[in-house]
Amino acid sequence: MCLILFAWRPGHALPLVVAANRDEFHARPSLPLAHWDEAPGVYAGRDLEAGGTWMGVGPGGRFAALTNIRDPAQPLGLRSRGELVAGFLRGDRSPEDYLGEVAERAGEYSGFNLLVGDAERLYYLHARQPAPLELGAGVYGLCNAALDTPWPKLLRARQALAERLEAPHPKRLLELLGDPTPADDAQLPNTGVGLDTERLLSSVFIASAHYGTRASSALIVRADGRREFHERRFGPNGARLGEVRLKL
Repeated sequence: MCLILFAWRPGHALPLVVAANRDEFHARPSLPLAHWDEAPGVYAGRDLEAGGTWMGVGPGGRFAALTNIRDPAQPLGLRSRGELVAGFLRGDRSPEDYLGEVAERAGEYSGFNLLVGDAERLYYLHARQPAPLELGAGVYGLCNAALDTPWPKLLRARQALAERLEAPHPKRLLELLGDPTPADDAQLPNTGVGLDTERLLSSVFIASAHYGTRASSALIVRADGRREFHERRFGPNGARLGEVRLKL
């Protein structure tokens, strides 16, 4: 994932609402959102190059999602970041314990932001910070820096999510993820990738021939444990490829 908007509201009828875009090279093969036969209760897309995933849900209200950290100077990690999401969804460790263990070996991976939670708690780990953070109630945005770094697309999309929380239907969440508006040059971050690439990456929905938004995901979790999980998939230049709708 390269953009995750989420509302965490413990005690609310809809405690977790997530809208997220996965941005990736179109040449990297993947499978759409589905049940993992070898991992009962796990529902996620799958990266066919390394076997992990970018966002998913698991038994007992488990949820996990990940973004990378944009830094062309960072060393290439020895392991795939997608295994961090898959490992939590498949396992039974508490969110805090799992992220504590991940923090100790974060140097094995290229930079990442990782969210993991269950029905009662939600935690965040930045690969370059020493300890996981338990999140309180709020509306958050996560892109390719740290949590709530005020990049233009994050601010715009986070506000759009907040405006939809009174009636957060999956269709409305997917609509906000389709915003192709680029940021003004004066607002662009300087992450070391060059001005043209900063412009391309500055929109909520990214469309180009070789790289772009591959999947938009909407997840709504109810207090009684029921979940709606929708995924809309895209090809080069934003061509729509299909949609998966799950009620769990």
